[in-house]
Amino acid sequence: MRMIVAFVQPFMAADVARALHRLPSLTGASFTNVRGFGRGRQRPVVDPEEIYGSSPRVRVEVMVPNELEDAVVQAIVAGAHTGSRGDGKIYVIELLKAHRISTGEEGEQAL
Repeated sequence: MRMIVAFVQPFMAADVARALHRLPSLTGASFTNVRGFGRGRQRPVVDPEEIYGSSPRVRVEVMVPNELEDAVVQAIVAGAHTGSRGDGKIYVIELLKAHRISTGEEGEQAL
């Protein structure tokens, strides 16, 4: 099993969601609004409510069986790509265990 974590531009999150919905065997994904900075650091913000030097991003998390990893990564790239710096990053992490609380299922069945 794999956990795929991507950070994408907020205005591309809907395109990423549509691309993921096209994968018939994908069981779900999570989208969270976050702030951060990368190599292309933003100018400092004046608003004291914002984190210094950060910019908004959307964190996408998808847990999949190994055989879906490439399809999910390709779908995220297709949905998030603008060709500009700051399109985002994708990380693939080995997922050791999964448990579905409602049914007690474990492993890939819990995904």
